[in-house]
Amino acid sequence: MIDFLLDIMSFNSTSGNEAELARHIFEKYKPAGAVPEIQEAGSGRLNVFFKWGEPKIIFCSHLDTVPPYIPPSKDNDVVYGRGSCDAKGQLAYMFEACKELSAEGYKDIAMLMVSGEEDGSHGAKAADPGLKDCKFMFIGEPTENKLISASKGNISINFTFKGKSCHSGYPHLGDNAIDRMSAFIKKLDAVDFGDDKVLGKTIYNIGMLESKNAHNVVPDLVTMKVFLRTTFVSHDKIVEHLKKLIDDQTEMKINYEHVPMNFFTVDGFETGIVSYGTDAPAFTSVKNKLLYGPGSIIDAHTSHEFIKIKDLYKAVSDVKEIYKKILNKS
Repeated sequence: MIDFLLDIMSFNSTSGNEAELARHIFEKYKPAGAVPEIQEAGSGRLNVFFKWGEPKIIFCSHLDTVPPYIPPSKDNDVVYGRGSCDAKGQLAYMFEACKELSAEGYKDIAMLMVSGEEDGSHGAKAADPGLKDCKFMFIGEPTENKLISASKGNISINFTFKGKSCHSGYPHLGDNAIDRMSAFIKKLDAVDFGDDKVLGKTIYNIGMLESKNAHNVVPDLVTMKVFLRTTFVSHDKIVEHLKKLIDDQTEMKINYEHVPMNFFTVDGFETGIVSYGTDAPAFTSVKNKLLYGPGSIIDAHTSHEFIKIKDLYKAVSDVKEIYKKILNKS
């Protein structure tokens, strides 16, 4: 399991560049008794699907990572590097659990490795139509070895603020697009999206902020991306709220959205709630989804991302036990 993890972490598979890693896994790691499948996920992206029988319970996590690429290293009980917990560590423990379950005689399971989770769940959306016979799906994300009962949704929106350029010594002759953006952000900060009794408050982050004006020219165009993490209370109201905050000099375009989720849980395991999105909403064909994995989201997307090897082995043991409980209950 650890060799597999270090191997796949040696590939730079930031979102949009997963194909080489997908082919590598497909060609090198076909497990005994499994039927291998590689799926097109659009724009050159690929999914890898290993199936033992007709999958009723699927284990799934994602091949892509956020930038920048950080190569793997191992120090005693810890693996460091990009994807160690988000989410190549998830792929490693799930793949190991599948192989062990198969060796124990269990069938009708599958390991699905998808592309593009970090930038719109492209691989999950491509795989979903073929999963109508799947009853349960384990989704691997860093949850500190807890079963998650609910997660926030998200909405990604591009904003373009238009103004009029002029010499910066005479700003009154122009229309500063940055001022328009600042006014919008102040209004956005003042919006009360409501307090969800399960998921708390709606939060947002701004990224991809760009203005190409010279330092001595009043900017006539500013673009940015707003990423909102939504709740059961706020999700369906967000877009209408934001439309009320913009004027005819501002354009707003929705990139994608994922609804907040309730997850399937079983007795005997610690549970929690998370403030991040997953591929789960994209799998509309699967009714029962479980969210579980080793590592902490606090360490994901950081320069010090890591995962403890003991937590990977605990994850293998936990999901095998959860799997057997589900199977008995079903």
